[in-house]
Amino acid sequence: MENLVNNKTMFENIYKGKKVLVTGHTGFKGSWLCLWLKMLGADVFGISNEIYKAPNLYEAADIDSQIVSHIADIRDLNKMTSLIKNIQPDFIFHLAAQPIVKLAYEEPVDTFTTNIIGTANILEALRVLNYPCIAIMITSDKCYDNVEWVWGYRETDQLGGKDPYSASKGGAELIIKTYFHSYFKKNSSVKIASVRAGNVIGGGDWAANRIVPDCFRAWASNEKVVIRSPNATRPWQHVLEPLSGYLRTGQLLHQEKIDNGEAYNFGPPTDKNYTVIDLIKALANDWDADNKDILNVEDSNFLESGLLKLNIDKALFDMQWIPTLDFDQTAIFTSEWYKNYYQKLTDQDSLQFTTIQIEQYVRVAQSKDISWALR
Repeated sequence: MENLVNNKTMFENIYKGKKVLVTGHTGFKGSWLCLWLKMLGADVFGISNEIYKAPNLYEAADIDSQIVSHIADIRDLNKMTSLIKNIQPDFIFHLAAQPIVKLAYEEPVDTFTTNIIGTANILEALRVLNYPCIAIMITSDKCYDNVEWVWGYRETDQLGGKDPYSASKGGAELIIKTYFHSYFKKNSSVKIASVRAGNVIGGGDWAANRIVPDCFRAWASNEKVVIRSPNATRPWQHVLEPLSGYLRTGQLLHQEKIDNGEAYNFGPPTDKNYTVIDLIKALANDWDADNKDILNVEDSNFLESGLLKLNIDKALFDMQWIPTLDFDQTAIFTSEWYKNYYQKLTDQDSLQFTTIQIEQYVRVAQSKDISWALR
C-alpha cells in the first residue's frame, strides 16, 4: 500500500513507521482510516468487538490482511489495558462506538456503556500506562445540546442531548474533559484531543437506518427509498473530510503545534445547507437505475433534530484545515463507489477503488493548496 503514495508529503510524513491503533477499525470510518494510514506507511492495529455482517467495507477491501486485528469489547477495561500495553501505540484513533440513533432508542444502556464507559476505558488504560501516546478521541456533532438554531455549534457550546444517542456522545465528551484536566493536563506523556463530525457519507457504508446505504440498497434492487425526515438539514461530508481532520489533529498534537486537550469540529462550510432530499437527488444524478422514486414515511417513534450545523472556524485558525470537496463532489465520490461495487463498471475491486478515491481526494486537496496535503 505505501508505495502508492510514497512520493506524497501528507501530514509531513508524521505517520510513517509509527504504530497506530484504530478502535472500531471494522466499521465504515475505521476501514477508510486504516487504508489511509497504510498508504501513509503506518503500522496499523485495530480493536473492534465484531466484524459486521456482509456486505461491509472491512471485508470487501480485505483490510484484515493488511493490519493486526484484535476482536475485543472496549467495555472490558482489563482487555483494553492489556492490548494497549502490548501494542504500545504512538497514536490512537478512538472510533469504536454504537453509531446508530435509532438503535440507541432501542438499546439505550448498551449505547451508554459502549459510548461512555468504552471511552473511559481507553483513557483509563492510557492513564495507567502513561507512556508517550497521542490519542484522538472521536465523538459526534450530536454531542451538542441541539436547540435548532441556524448558526453552527462551536466547541465551547453546551453539550448534551435529549435522545439516548446524543446523551451518550455528550457523556463521552465529559469523560474526555475529566481525564484531561485530572490526569493529562500536566506531567503526562499522554496527549489527547476531542474531535467532532457528523453525517459522514461515502462508499462502503451499509449500516441500517442511514440514508445513503438505504438509497443504494434500494436502487440496486430497483426498489423505492423509504426516508423519515426529508427536510432535515445535516452537515453532509465525505468520510475522507473528517479523517483528514483527525489525521491533521494527530500530526499537529505530536509536533506540539496545537495545545493538549482541545476540541475541534470538522464539517462542511456553515453557509451551505442541504436537506435529505437535496442529498438523495444529488446521489441519484450519478446513478443509473430505473426507479429513483422516494417514498416518504414519517417515523414519529423517536425524536430527530431538524437542523444541525457545526462551526469549523477553530480548525481553520489552529490547523489551517478546510473542507476539500464541495457538495456535488461529495455526492459523486459516493455514487461512483457504489456504482463500482454494484454495477461492476470497472475491473477494480473494492480495495483498489477505495485506494484510488483516497488518491483522488489528496490530489484535489493539493490543487487547493490545503495545508495537510503539502510539505
